[in-house]
Amino acid sequence: MTDRLARIRRSDVALAAGFAAFALTEELLIRMPGDWWPFALAAAALLILFRRQFPLLVMVPNAISVLNMFYVPATVGGERTVNFRLWELVSMMIATYTVGRWVPPPGRSRRGILGLGLVLATAVLYLWNNDEDPMAGVLFPLAPYALGVVVAAQSRRLADTAAAWAELRERQAREAVMEERVRIARELHDMVAHSVTVMVVQAGVVRRRMEAGLPVDPELLRGVESAGREAVVELRRTLGLLRGEGDALAPVGLDNLDELIGQFREAGLAVTVRRAGQAVPLLPAVDLSAYRIVQEALTNVLKHAPAAAAELTVDYRADGLRLTVTNPGPVVAAPPGGTGHGLIGMRERAMLFGGELSAEPRPDGGFAVHATLPVLAR
Repeated sequence: MTDRLARIRRSDVALAAGFAAFALTEELLIRMPGDWWPFALAAAALLILFRRQFPLLVMVPNAISVLNMFYVPATVGGERTVNFRLWELVSMMIATYTVGRWVPPPGRSRRGILGLGLVLATAVLYLWNNDEDPMAGVLFPLAPYALGVVVAAQSRRLADTAAAWAELRERQAREAVMEERVRIARELHDMVAHSVTVMVVQAGVVRRRMEAGLPVDPELLRGVESAGREAVVELRRTLGLLRGEGDALAPVGLDNLDELIGQFREAGLAVTVRRAGQAVPLLPAVDLSAYRIVQEALTNVLKHAPAAAAELTVDYRADGLRLTVTNPGPVVAAPPGGTGHGLIGMRERAMLFGGELSAEPRPDGGFAVHATLPVLAR
């Protein structure tokens, strides 16, 4: 009961208060016979106040009111006639509308069948007491009920539409979060795979030289240190993106290609670079994707074919930027635990801008990665 009291709306309080004021004004002005009306008015006003919580209960006293109290016999000019209180008519219309609005339709629940039965019973009683005006017997009880049914159906449609939109927004939000996670995972993979691979290769060279009793070139250790520092910087940049601080560090691109090639050469991979066409300033996102594709392709060569050389071709054409990374000779198979995230990431980066990427063994040995990105200039 307490929960139902808490659900009373201000509009219901205003409606009940307005109805009571209207009824009292009518009684004071017209002064119709009968000493029962204060009790009937109090009951009607109270039920209007709780009409949403007890919609069927509102109909019961209204049906009785139509039968016993709606018409008051009176003698006017020597002729027997009947009079009625207007506020009872208003109460009946509010009650039938409430049943149509807040009780499920007959096809959905037994309560709906009971509610429709009470409305029809009220209409029959109305016609019984007022058979001279059958249209009124149909209009006053049934029209508010029909209006309530239409409003309830429209409200359900609006609720279903709102729920569908809410589900769509939630799904779009989940997809956006997933896309962001994939983007961040791709960034972390490209950065960590490159830096850690360089560190592992150079550390392995140092270990083998130390085991063989050979002097260790300090440049190798500096290369390990440099790759570690780069990994830390890239991690901070990615974490800055997560915190909304994407502008804290300048993004990398093809302008940083010479520095990247230098790191691979320090790690022992002989990289030959060929450039063709007129360089065009790219959008930062395209520039970053091109850089990451080259980085991942060379990292795979260093990881799976460390003794091989690699050739990088950067070709600016009218139909787009073409990147090619090849290495000769047989390719060492990837370990069974490999996930292929590198190739997936490269393809995603190319497809993000409508480009293409292929990675496959060469007929004469080795491996080749071909990527085409549209030239989206700044």
